[in-house]
Amino acid sequence: MQQTSTLKRVIRALSPLPWIGPAVVLIGVVVVWPVVTMIQSSFLKISRFGVTQGSNGLDNYTKLFDEPDFGGVMFRSLVWVVAVVTLTVLISLALAQLFNQRFPGRRIARWAMIAPWAASVLMTAIIFKWMLDPEVGLINMILHDLGLLDALGGVDADPLGRASTAMPWLVAVAVFVSLPFTTYALLAGLATIPVDVYEAARMDGASRPRIYWSITLPLLRPALTVATLINVMNVFNSFPIIWAMTHGQPGYSTATSTIFMYILKGTDIGESAAMSVVNFGMVIVLVAIFLRVSKWKTEVS
Repeated sequence: MQQTSTLKRVIRALSPLPWIGPAVVLIGVVVVWPVVTMIQSSFLKISRFGVTQGSNGLDNYTKLFDEPDFGGVMFRSLVWVVAVVTLTVLISLALAQLFNQRFPGRRIARWAMIAPWAASVLMTAIIFKWMLDPEVGLINMILHDLGLLDALGGVDADPLGRASTAMPWLVAVAVFVSLPFTTYALLAGLATIPVDVYEAARMDGASRPRIYWSITLPLLRPALTVATLINVMNVFNSFPIIWAMTHGQPGYSTATSTIFMYILKGTDIGESAAMSVVNFGMVIVLVAIFLRVSKWKTEVS
């Protein structure tokens, strides 16, 4: 009798396996296995042709931390993430609030918003690079016609050739391609807020700013948390925009940790793997800090 009861409990415990099993296998193959391989590779000596030449201990990490550009790259990566995510969320909040209102052409405006998201990120970056060409770029031509080019360095000004102007343009392009997803995520959050809550607040005499800060933002927090979290991970690991527009140049002045990792791969795969581990660790730390600060488990009262 006891064996039958134990068997039933085992069957009951394993009953979800056919449903979650494929997802667990997919996560193991796509996520866990590459991470384990990445960590193992960071302790190996690997030739530039991919041939493993034995253990290298902590030498890959020592060499990485001794790189003169390592500190600047990591600091720039943090600035890159904070700037892009902050601007994306703030602009998306305004756009979501706008698209949540009824106005003529709202459906067309919403469809147009999808365009930067639907297009290839690499293609978008290349188009912006062409528009910023110092000789025939559309943006430079407009700035010239407006008389603003002289203030930016004259006719030969190359917005992507100087660190002072290249990084702001990279941030602008990253925000441009990040807006659609974030805006639609916040729109979905706005759609879940009951209309009755707004009506009750108006009956109590609450002003629009008061309603927004005391009702809309708190009830929008779950959608805002998810959108921000995904943006942090995507932006930190962003590669096509910077690589297509500047290759991290001049020098390493526009390189983030992902670009630096790719450049290192050309000379030392083991050191590049160590950079990958550091990059992965920083993403985990950033996500943990964000979840801690956002108090995502706290119920909205």
